[in-house]
Amino acid sequence: MKKLSYLAGFVGVLLLIGLIVHQGLPELLQALARAGWPLLLLLPAHLVPLALDAQGWRVLLAPIDPLRRATLPFLLWIACVREAVGRLLPVMGVGGEVVGIRLALLRLDDTAAVSASVIVEVLITLVTQYLFCGLGIVMLAASAPGLGQVWTLTAALLLSLPIPIAVYVLLHHGSVFERLESLAKKLFGADNRFAMQLDGARLDAQVHRLFAQPLRLLHALAWQFSGYLIGSFETWFALLLLGHPVSPGTALAIEALTQAVRHASFIVPGGLGVQEASVILFAYLAGIDSEVALSLALVKRMREILFGVPALLSWQWLEARRHIVPT
Repeated sequence: MKKLSYLAGFVGVLLLIGLIVHQGLPELLQALARAGWPLLLLLPAHLVPLALDAQGWRVLLAPIDPLRRATLPFLLWIACVREAVGRLLPVMGVGGEVVGIRLALLRLDDTAAVSASVIVEVLITLVTQYLFCGLGIVMLAASAPGLGQVWTLTAALLLSLPIPIAVYVLLHHGSVFERLESLAKKLFGADNRFAMQLDGARLDAQVHRLFAQPLRLLHALAWQFSGYLIGSFETWFALLLLGHPVSPGTALAIEALTQAVRHASFIVPGGLGVQEASVILFAYLAGIDSEVALSLALVKRMREILFGVPALLSWQWLEARRHIVPT
């Protein structure tokens, strides 16, 4: 699987290079230069949707954190690290979630409960992305009436509906992790470290406990969805600076559909090439020329790097301190 991920990443890099060469690097640099330093405002602005997402996770953690040790600033930092791991490192789609569990355990000592909160949060994220993508299709249809591709996108969205439903049924009604523990013991032996650390029955119980609180799940989903909505400001503001202002609805459509494609292509590390190609496609459908669209895609990539690298460095600094042995 790791080799496949590296191969997908290599293909993604080639795709990105091809898009830049096709549009012309000097023209793209000129477009970015015209936008100027205000593009840097996207860095602090990105904290807002991440904070809303972190608040959604905090809602799920609340039952096991009566002393509120997992504060919003702490969870916001973890959210920054989780996103940076997923977008800048050559890992599969759940790499950031694994790191998030590890960091949350710095203040919470219930591994099964923390893991269950992240598992349920991932399911909520699937539902949120589905709703956000549906809203994006509606906004695209409103901004480009008569566009035939809208029906194709709608059909694709409906065909993907069984995925979140199947995940929910498996987690809610099945003993997924208890069976995974049993399988790990058969494959690696009962004395294997992974098999010994995996308490499948307790993890299933913690997941079921969260599913038994639908209002809490809806509360977390509302925070996440709000974060997605506000996150589309990045697209709107970047296009404004690039000299092609659009309506908030159009910006939301581009952001939502790009997010959907990127998450569907999780095997490509960082969505390299895929994100840029999808931005160009959906911006074109919304009436934006390819040069501006690729400039927008590069702005998004620049923000990911400038925002994510400090987060990764802070995580590595913490890990280094934890492994220092006192003399």
